[in-house]
Amino acid sequence: MSSRPTLRTDRRFLTHALLSLLLVSLLPASLHAAPRGANSGKMEVLPSQKAAPAAVFLDAQGTEADLRRQLRLKTGVVELGADLQQTRFSVAPVGTFGFAPQQGLGLALVSQSPDMLLERTPSAANAYEIHKLADGSALVVGFVSADLKPQLTPQLRPKNVRLALYSNPTEKAPHIVAVPLSKLAVDQMPHRLDPKNPNSPVVLEMDLQSSSNRQSPHGGQ
Repeated sequence: MSSRPTLRTDRRFLTHALLSLLLVSLLPASLHAAPRGANSGKMEVLPSQKAAPAAVFLDAQGTEADLRRQLRLKTGVVELGADLQQTRFSVAPVGTFGFAPQQGLGLALVSQSPDMLLERTPSAANAYEIHKLADGSALVVGFVSADLKPQLTPQLRPKNVRLALYSNPTEKAPHIVAVPLSKLAVDQMPHRLDPKNPNSPVVLEMDLQSSSNRQSPHGGQ
């Protein structure tokens, strides 16, 4: 008779132990699925799983301001907060955009160190707009000629594409585009179309590579 309570106690202990093991085995999956970072509110993708985004070509007409607004809607970015008048790309919140002065962007690309300084309000009319996407990668916004669209838009390009990316629309380059920074390669600094005018549109000659040649800093998530 005295062995029955002990048997029931052993069964209860074994049941609790099995339940505990089951909960522990499920815990890592729950933690992995949870969003990381209060600011993003989105599930983080590990750097090894991130791939450079495709170029975004906006086939539309309108003023420069209208085209920029349409492109921001398409890439899902909003203006940097009022408390971030200047910030490094690596610590800027994801899903935001800022502006990089031509020299800053040029140095970042030439040195292959893309953690450039971003400004909430561009200090010059010919600054390049930079989008930090939800996965932490960067898009450089500019204007190109219409004939480049079929070469820029494919996700998988069989070869590199040489392009001139203008900071502002011109008669030669009226179409707005956003190209992945991690796929860009340059060997020269950007230059103004009119050297005597400090606000003249700037052009940057570059190669859009078929695969990523560097990792963008993914901080600020």
